[in-house]
Amino acid sequence: MQTAEIHRRWLAFFAERGHTVVPSASLVSDDPSLLFTVAGMVPFVPYLTGLVPAPYPRATSVQKCIRTNDIDEVGKTPRHGTFFQMCGNFSFGDYFKEAAITFAWQLLTSSEDAGGLGFDPKDLWVTVYRDDDEAREIWRRVSSLPDERIQGLGMDTNYWSTGQPGPAGPCSEIFFDRGPAYGRDGGPATDDDRYVEIWNLVFMQYLRGEGNGKDDFEILGDLPKRNIDTGMGLERVAFLKQGVENMYEIDQVRPVLDRAAALAGKTYGAVHEDDVRLRVVADHVRSALMLMVDGVTPSNEGRGYILRRLLRRTVRSMRLLGVAGATFPELFTLSRDAMSTAYPDVAAEFDRVSRLAYAEEESFLRTLAGGTDILDLAVEKTRSAGGTRLGGDTAFLLHDTYGFPIDLTLEMAEEAGLSVDRGAFDTLMAEQRARAKADAKAKKTALADLSVYSAFRSLGETNFTGYTELQTESRVLGIIVDGQSVRSASVGDVAEVILADTALYAESGGQDADAGRIVGPSYELDVLDVQKPIKGLISHTVRVTNGEVSVDAPATSVVDAAYRRGARQAHSGTHLIHAALRQVLGPQAHQSGSYNKAGYLRLDFSWNHALSSDTRGEIEEIANNAIRDNLEVVTRELPIAEAKSMGAMALFGEKYGDTVRMVDIGGPWSRELCAGTHVSTSSEVGIINLISESSVGSTNRRVESLVGVDAFRDLATERTIVSQLTGTLKTPREQLPQRVADLMASLKAAEKKIAAFEARAVLDRVPELVAKAERRGSVTFVAADAGTLSSADELRMLVTSVRERLSSDAAVVALAARVSDRPVVIVATNDAARQAGSRAGALVRLAAARLGGGGGGKDDLAQGGGTDVNAIGTALAAVAEAVGG
Repeated sequence: MQTAEIHRRWLAFFAERGHTVVPSASLVSDDPSLLFTVAGMVPFVPYLTGLVPAPYPRATSVQKCIRTNDIDEVGKTPRHGTFFQMCGNFSFGDYFKEAAITFAWQLLTSSEDAGGLGFDPKDLWVTVYRDDDEAREIWRRVSSLPDERIQGLGMDTNYWSTGQPGPAGPCSEIFFDRGPAYGRDGGPATDDDRYVEIWNLVFMQYLRGEGNGKDDFEILGDLPKRNIDTGMGLERVAFLKQGVENMYEIDQVRPVLDRAAALAGKTYGAVHEDDVRLRVVADHVRSALMLMVDGVTPSNEGRGYILRRLLRRTVRSMRLLGVAGATFPELFTLSRDAMSTAYPDVAAEFDRVSRLAYAEEESFLRTLAGGTDILDLAVEKTRSAGGTRLGGDTAFLLHDTYGFPIDLTLEMAEEAGLSVDRGAFDTLMAEQRARAKADAKAKKTALADLSVYSAFRSLGETNFTGYTELQTESRVLGIIVDGQSVRSASVGDVAEVILADTALYAESGGQDADAGRIVGPSYELDVLDVQKPIKGLISHTVRVTNGEVSVDAPATSVVDAAYRRGARQAHSGTHLIHAALRQVLGPQAHQSGSYNKAGYLRLDFSWNHALSSDTRGEIEEIANNAIRDNLEVVTRELPIAEAKSMGAMALFGEKYGDTVRMVDIGGPWSRELCAGTHVSTSSEVGIINLISESSVGSTNRRVESLVGVDAFRDLATERTIVSQLTGTLKTPREQLPQRVADLMASLKAAEKKIAAFEARAVLDRVPELVAKAERRGSVTFVAADAGTLSSADELRMLVTSVRERLSSDAAVVALAARVSDRPVVIVATNDAARQAGSRAGALVRLAAARLGGGGGGKDDLAQGGGTDVNAIGTALAAVAEAVGG
């Protein structure tokens, strides 16, 4: 049974039983404590916890998920994958244990002809929480399983909670027995890979208190509503139904594995280490593909860093398999073909995604080449010192900076006849993980932190009137100070204020929050920020500037009209530039991020090289021509499917409901899904002035622009500067570039002549310094204070010139000078001096220590410096003593 067919059967089964079919949410989670959607229940957490009223009593979904906490286990076990799909059915105060258990057993054991999954009951085991007699009895009745195949386990495995105060409850899990060939008897209680968990049913019915770990907390009482949260692992069921050994061999993954094996000239199943690497490649290619389809782009932080790590682990695994060249064009194409049946947007977005992936692979292959050079140097240094083991710090540097996995370093070091200090490497890795864990814990926003909003959200969604109004009368629903709901706030307080209706725009979709005020009969509030802490609720962060505001008081939200005008210009300007980019560069130049506020916008887009000045000018001209043409701006609310059928672009990283707001500028000239505020006609934007274009990653560029009055002011400033230059240089405006170029050429020629004169003056001092040479033991030694010089380069030239003028006998030259009011010392040695034991690096460190600084270099030439110019004599004396000794 194909994976897509299991997907279809799941949704059909629960839809027939009154469940609302909910499409998979994005892999990019709305939960601020999560980078990704890590479980099927994540999109439903606000409903399960009661934070937001559920829009339906029961639901079902097949949710795309990403987990990377077990990334090192990928490929080693039959069930660990970074990307996976979780089939779930949910009840929000509707049915409970009896129905949930019945549904699970029916779908699993009904015949395939009847629409079920066709599992034989003799292969299934069940676990329940040891004290949940109710669940045990229901299982006996529904399944007719013998008692020994309904095992009771402890809280650490069969009790669910978020890990913090809030909902909790026992759970029941269903396992498939793969048979004695895969492990020992005894059922799931043995924790053996023979028994594969395929379904988990959570009976969310209690409220838990504070505590640590999975089983150290107190149950405070019953929840007001009992909920059901279940999950069936789609990949696990697929590999069992397809008769293969693990999730990497199912129809959605195996094509990539087979092609990777062919490219590497390997036979899958022959060598365990190779098999693990092939499975890593197959898993990571699919995971990276799905992440990029959902709008994640490679970067060095957050989600982008995880994606980059997946892509780089893929490249490294192929390298360890013996493939040094690019493989993504073949592997990603196969993954697209395998996944597009279940997710059509994979095929629709593949042009954009493939460009990102291929560019990242090319970039990392260059990085690997650089890391190889570092490793080669480290190997040579270790050998020359007579060592046989590469330092753990070097291995860690290669891992942390260049992306070398330790096994690649081990393999390359072994080829060079060296071992690696693995203990030191593991210590450094452990320290890094501890730092990362502490940082993640410090940044984590707990679900409980949002519970203060639940009472306000239960009253309904905040009504935003700002599309048509700049002032709206309402009332205060709630006031929050320091995370606690309070009845009032007075002068000087900073608080969050929740209104039933507001004209103030909350930051979203790249548009900054509105500026404005909230006023009432006896108070006035300055609005500092406007946000959406949870879906459907708008919160205003305010400072009380007059009087006292209290709950239930009348409130009028007042938007700063000038700020809103500028914000509307900037947001509409963003759409104009996006449309212009796509006209000039093609549809692959897709917006990947944006930010706009009154007078300013920036837009990130998929592209992997800098734009020429002519291209920038063309984009700017197209956008301004659209402004000149006074295109009509029309906003409509309509079903998302209809909007997409009309060609509306959904921007990556944005979340959309069933009904969306579509913004047209000039009809189809620019058509995007957008909840921001916009002008009525394009001419209201005024003017667009592109001020910069830069890189924000190997596959993304950024343009920044001023808009409206801010754009005009910037151009006026440039006009003033040009006017001043034409007057000063007595040159017509159109001849300014050439005049400036001529002046720069003249200046460079003059600087070159001055440098030559200075160099001659410095070299004229060489005979005088050579004459100061004296014998120190077997070494001819020159030491002198060269006075004040313009640069360290002059001092270096003087030192090396003196060394060249000395005889072939052992010679050491140590000169010091004042450069920019700081002491600099340079030491040079010849071959004979080095053979006699005089090393420039050691000598310069000795001198620099007297100067209050440090230094270093090679044995033949080294430089140091410090802060104490008065210590130059002492520093040179120290070198003289060392040479004499």
